[in-house]
Amino acid sequence: MAVGARSGHEEPEERPGPPVGGAGTEASEGGWSDGSDRAGGLHRAGGRQNGPGGPDGPAGDAEDGGDRGPKKQRSFWKELPLLIGIALILALLIKTFLVQAFSIPSDSMQDTLQRGDRVLVDKLTPWFGSKPERGDVVVFHDPGGWLEGEPTPTPNVAQKFLSFIGLMPSAEEKDLIKRVIAVGGDTVSCKKGGPVVVNGKELSEKSFIYPGNTPCDDQPFGPIHVPKGRIWVMGDHRQDSLDSRYHQQLPGGGTVSDKEVVGRAFVVAWPVNRWSWLGVPGTFDQKGINAAGSLAPGALGLAGAVPLVIRRRRRLTREGTAG
Repeated sequence: MAVGARSGHEEPEERPGPPVGGAGTEASEGGWSDGSDRAGGLHRAGGRQNGPGGPDGPAGDAEDGGDRGPKKQRSFWKELPLLIGIALILALLIKTFLVQAFSIPSDSMQDTLQRGDRVLVDKLTPWFGSKPERGDVVVFHDPGGWLEGEPTPTPNVAQKFLSFIGLMPSAEEKDLIKRVIAVGGDTVSCKKGGPVVVNGKELSEKSFIYPGNTPCDDQPFGPIHVPKGRIWVMGDHRQDSLDSRYHQQLPGGGTVSDKEVVGRAFVVAWPVNRWSWLGVPGTFDQKGINAAGSLAPGALGLAGAVPLVIRRRRRLTREGTAG
C-alpha cells in the first residue's frame, strides 16, 4: 500500500495493464495510452488527467481560456502616424512654452552674434514672472515702428510648417534681438566720447562691443529714466544698430515693454563651430549699479513713515499732559 501524496488516503498501487495489440503500438509511438499513464508521460493532478482529450489538454485549454499564444503586435506602419502625432505635439508645446529657435537677420549684434546664427531662446522663465535683466540678450516683438519699411520674407509651405512647430525660425514674425542695458527704474545716459552710464556707474563694454566701435558717438542720448515694466536696449555693433537710441520719438521713448519680450537668448546653437553660451558680462554686476533702484523704495517708505511717527508722538504727549 502507498500513501497518497495529495489526500493522505490509502489507495491501491497502480499496476500497468497488458499491451493490447496494435493499440499498444500506437500508444508507444504517440505517447498516448488508456491504461499506461506513466509510459505516456501523463500525470494525475487534482484528479484531472492532462492529455489531448482531457480537460487540461489542448481542448481543455481552449475551453478554460488557457494559453492562446502571444498577441500579435501592431505593425510599425500603423504605429508611425501615432508616433509622428505625439512628436509634433511635443515640439509645439516646447516651442510655445519652453524653447524656440531664432535666426539672426542682421549685423547689429556683432561680434556676439553673426548674421545667420541660430540662437535658442528661453521662453519658460517669463511664465514664472521672470523679468529681463541688465546684460541679457533678448528677443522681443517690434514695439511699433522699429521695423517699418523692412522687407518681410515670404516662406514656402514647408518653412511655415516647420516654423509653426518650432523646428525652424520664423521668417514672418517681426522680432528683434538686442542687449538689455537698463531696466525699469534705471537712469541711463551716454555722452559723445564717453561710456554708457547706468545709475551713475560707467559700463566697461570691451568684452562684447564690436571692435573699433564707440559706445554711442553716432547717437548720444540721455539721461533717460526707464519707466517701470520697460527696458532700454542696444546692439553690440553700436554703429550698425537701430536700437532704443533711434526710436525716442515713438511711444515709449525708445523703451520696450517687458510684455513684448519673447525670451532670453541663452545659446548659439548653429553653426556648430560657433556654439557658445550667451552669458551676462561682469560689468552689469558691479557693486552699486542697483543702488538707485533698490534705495528708492526704501527712501520713499522712510519719507512716508517719518510724519506718521512724529504725529503719533505728539498725540501721545498731548494725552499724557491732559491726564
